[in-house]
Amino acid sequence: MKPHVTCLMMSSIDGGLHPSTWTDNPDAGRKEWSSIYEETHKALRGDAWLVGRVTMAEMAKGTPHPPAVAGDVKRPFHFARKDAPVYAIGVDPGAKLHFKGPDIGGDHVVVLLGSGVSDSHLAELVGDGVSYIVSDSPTIDLRAALQTLHSELGIERLLLEGGAGINGSFLAEGLVDEIFLLVAPAIDATGGQAIIAFEGGLKGKAQLSLQSAEAREHGVVALRYKVQSPG
Repeated sequence: MKPHVTCLMMSSIDGGLHPSTWTDNPDAGRKEWSSIYEETHKALRGDAWLVGRVTMAEMAKGTPHPPAVAGDVKRPFHFARKDAPVYAIGVDPGAKLHFKGPDIGGDHVVVLLGSGVSDSHLAELVGDGVSYIVSDSPTIDLRAALQTLHSELGIERLLLEGGAGINGSFLAEGLVDEIFLLVAPAIDATGGQAIIAFEGGLKGKAQLSLQSAEAREHGVVALRYKVQSPG
């Protein structure tokens, strides 16, 4: 089994991800919209949240500090904690993430790694108290990773919170159960990254069914969709 996966995102009306490039609003801005996002995140009561390498790097803020001697490290996984209230999961196939400690905002870190990760990098993670799962291929087997998160850590509800490439990969694999999109009253118009991206597109890979549409404070609209795989 795998956790129930909700893709939770906030965007401008044209799908832009970065509020720093959005148009101004006379009634609200990034602070107010961020509060609505955080309130929604908490209300969904996820056992874990998952982001890609770039987003996790902004929060981890670590630098490489491998041990002088790696010693024995476990594969395919190592869990420093199995009792965390919430887990912070980072997808890092190339083993580029480094941490200053085992938690992000109090949520225990689990890193999903490709098969090429070195023992030295794994030893660094162990020394920092960080948990990890190593895939049996250079790219991450997302379905297998979700099954391990469920069976080993008891994760029942996971919040998928981008970026676009990770969101697209999960959707392409049929791993997303619902999309919860918060649309802010702003325009990006930079032609930058959208909330979902996948090479070749997702036509024929997902079907959406609207479950609810709700006006929130500060002009934000909350859209919730059920996701089904065709056939």
